Amino acid sequence: MQEYVTAAVSLRKYSQGDLDGRYILFTERFGRMAGKAKSSRKITSKLAPHLEPGTLLKVRFVEAHGTQIIDALKERNADLSLRDLDHLAMVLPEGQPEPEIWRMVIEGRFSWRAALAVLGWDPEDAVCGACGVRQGAFFYIPRQDFFCAICVRKLPSITRQNAVLSLHVPLQPERHMDEQGKSQSSPRSPIEGRGTEAGS
Repeated sequence: MQEYVTAAVSLRKYSQGDLDGRYILFTERFGRMAGKAKSSRKITSKLAPHLEPGTLLKVRFVEAHGTQIIDALKERNADLSLRDLDHLAMVLPEGQPEPEIWRMVIEGRFSWRAALAVLGWDPEDAVCGACGVRQGAFFYIPRQDFFCAICVRKLPSITRQNAVLSLHVPLQPERHMDEQGKSQSSPRSPIEGRGTEAGS
């Protein structure tokens, strides 16, 4: 049975069974990983407060019938919104360390533009995956593609809330065809929603 210790940021938590909890962590040594904490949903659990999403902690776990979190110690809160934490849980690869993103998180300089570039989706010259217009101001996580401000509004509202990152790319006028097929200029709509550069 192997035992490991690493620094981590808790990204998500789930219920598992009647009393157990399952947690998604972004760890310094192992990247994104999931683990079960036994009895963490008991009101008397001393482990659960240290594993709340947004917590920067030291975690100890073992590989025995899956990953079991056996100890955790909170150090401080990470400077990320719950929405950013949830989106990180969606985009980070499983079991692959991401030291550059890790440093951005713990040093309080996280941004989605920089993180996506590290992960291979550089938004610098992004084009909309739906209409081909530059620039893609939004990143649609399930499709791993960029969308412009007009096309992203065609997605269901719940999808925009839960699976779209706003990158705050400056928007330029674009040209669209009217019903008669004539080209006409129309300004892009402003980016909706509040968000730090981290893209909340």
